[in-house]
Amino acid sequence: MTTEPYRDTTLSIEERVADLLGRMTVEEKAGQLTQYFHFGSMFGDAPQTGDGEPNPFFAHIRTPDIVENEVAAGRAGSVLFVRDAANANRIQRRAIEESRLGIPLIFGFDVIHGMRTIFPAPIGLAASWDPETIEAAQAVAAREARANGIHWTFAPMVDIARDPRWGRMFEGAGEDPYLGGKVAAAQVRGFQGDLGAENIIAGPKHFAGYGAAVGGRDYEEAEISDSELWNVYLPPFKAAIDAGAGNIMSAYMELNGVPATGNKWLLTEVLRDTWGFAGWVVSDANAAHSLEAQHFAKDQPDAGVRALNAGLDMEMTMLTPAYSFLPDAVADGRVDVAVLDASVRRVLAAKFRLGLFENPYTDEGLGAEVLGAPEHGEVARRAAEHSLVLLKNDGVLPLDRTAITKVAVIGQLAASKRDTLGSWSFDHVTEDTVTILEALNQAVGPDVEVNFAPGASIPEKKFKSFFDDSTHPNDTTPEDYDDEAEAAKAVALAAESDVAIVVVGERQTQSGELASRSTLELPPAQVEQLKAIAATGTRVVLLVMSARPLDLRWASENVSAIVDVWHPGTRGGEAVASALLGEFSPAGRLPFSWPQHVGQVPVYYAHSTTFQPQGASQRYWDDASVPLFPFGFGLSYATFEYANVRVSALSIGVGESLEVSVDVTNRSQIEADEVVQLYIHQRYGSTARPVRELKGFRRVEFAPGETQTVTFVLGPDELTYWSAATRGFVQEASTFDVWVGGDSTASLGAEFEVTA
Repeated sequence: MTTEPYRDTTLSIEERVADLLGRMTVEEKAGQLTQYFHFGSMFGDAPQTGDGEPNPFFAHIRTPDIVENEVAAGRAGSVLFVRDAANANRIQRRAIEESRLGIPLIFGFDVIHGMRTIFPAPIGLAASWDPETIEAAQAVAAREARANGIHWTFAPMVDIARDPRWGRMFEGAGEDPYLGGKVAAAQVRGFQGDLGAENIIAGPKHFAGYGAAVGGRDYEEAEISDSELWNVYLPPFKAAIDAGAGNIMSAYMELNGVPATGNKWLLTEVLRDTWGFAGWVVSDANAAHSLEAQHFAKDQPDAGVRALNAGLDMEMTMLTPAYSFLPDAVADGRVDVAVLDASVRRVLAAKFRLGLFENPYTDEGLGAEVLGAPEHGEVARRAAEHSLVLLKNDGVLPLDRTAITKVAVIGQLAASKRDTLGSWSFDHVTEDTVTILEALNQAVGPDVEVNFAPGASIPEKKFKSFFDDSTHPNDTTPEDYDDEAEAAKAVALAAESDVAIVVVGERQTQSGELASRSTLELPPAQVEQLKAIAATGTRVVLLVMSARPLDLRWASENVSAIVDVWHPGTRGGEAVASALLGEFSPAGRLPFSWPQHVGQVPVYYAHSTTFQPQGASQRYWDDASVPLFPFGFGLSYATFEYANVRVSALSIGVGESLEVSVDVTNRSQIEADEVVQLYIHQRYGSTARPVRELKGFRRVEFAPGETQTVTFVLGPDELTYWSAATRGFVQEASTFDVWVGGDSTASLGAEFEVTA
């Protein structure tokens, strides 16, 4: 029996792809470029229209037979949201056994910060400033996802976010392109590894500029200058691609008037011609279909043509695919078959690279061994520990168990398993989560009494979204909840305690996709309760559970300690309790500038000097125009001293490198980590450069009293930027300032020259 060449494993991937492509009809090619949602009965009965009929949008995604019939006919290349091995195998069997060529499906899923084991919110992972920990977390996520039959994740999200009103700040790494690039690369390495049996393909998103949505309103357009695009918004994508990312997801929105999913400049000229990206590009959900709604495409056939010709290889859809019209477009000349073939080659190459033709099925017994494995929980706990950011401490932390007998834990979030996990987790087991309250009860010992009061309520969202119903039952405040009475109980409990640990913030549904907000204020009831607790004289430790900065002006002046705990994940409660009790020193650092209030937004450290730099903190007549906490900020239980910043050369030529070194000493009697950060400023050039730019960091472990010399390299990669004057990347002769310290306000520095 003769084996088709595309099944011959001795041939190269290119040869196998060429053989298979030559056997395919145009309809089958268009099918390989189509990815269907397969929700099945995940959300129950489909909503109805005003006429009492099933909403066609929801009816379609909840009718798996429609999708599976397309799979069997060879008109689907991928399916997403199947999240168990048995179902994946069943659908895969239809693709292999019923379609003409037996091309396997590639299964995708939103594996954002964990599969069964949930890690801190991605913005919290970024706050670790620890690429090794981030890589280890996503390696665990990949292992669990692969055990569920998943081959590909729509992550990491690498959009720069400088407006915390935007809900999807949750998924990213904050405001800075250098930190964002390092975090993006670490996640790609974690997900993909060597693309073995426990790895999945990474799909960085949303290309590009999605984080600059006008007003922080999700899905709205972005207007970004070329300089900002090349210097701020694109570098994390480039870092992810350099790390080997196999896929890229296009964005929904219009970038400077052109929808990203139909933007040839982005998808072809930048991504492929400039960067040499060889993987495939997928749309976000229905984004090709939406080109008609955006009044960019005339109709659905036109939408498919525009997207493919722009460089979009695969359409992700819940509806009738725009790409289903591609055969007609090829026939009438609107799409060159060579363009179609190029996209199909990329998709097929990914399937061969994953070994899906040889091993299309998943061992259905693997999940019992892998999902939620104990060693995965330990990685999650370490990640949560590394993410915690100590924002204020008057000495109350760490808590002295020998000096306290009663601890009040106040706030609904302290006992909420679901909110501890955060949004964008779909396959978790909520009961596995350890809350802050549970962990404190376990950790303080028999001589300390821990009492709990839920206290003030958390208001519900005014406008709910599809996502609120897609992440298992969510914790909410009961409708008959007596806010005044419960707050009074909380205040009374605090008054009779030695310390009050008050947890404030947001529900997990209040950040993420379609979860932008117009204000950064804490709920008024939480603020009034906090003031009343502080008035009792009991020392207050404030824990902030959220994925964005909130208005902490009053708290920053009136409570004893503040810790940003993010949504810390499955083992997050234990990490928080350990930090409060001094079992380790927090060393997370802010990945964004923390605004005092929403009126300052956007506020970020890498701004221009302007023509009047001396007035930078007084741009408003009624308020200081500086953040509450600067980028890179975070306190420690230890005290670190920086000294002797020096450069290895006072002058280098363009294209050369030098070293910057600093001596850092732990002046305390405890072990602790310090995040050593390096910033530069170019004093003059073809354009004005930001006052500071992060160009190096390292999280370093210190023994008590230890001094270490930390060295960074500055070379062309760090000193080159995109110039609006030259319309390209330049490294210029100039004088450079360099600072090294614990945050973006570091004062210890040196200077050097770059000569032509």
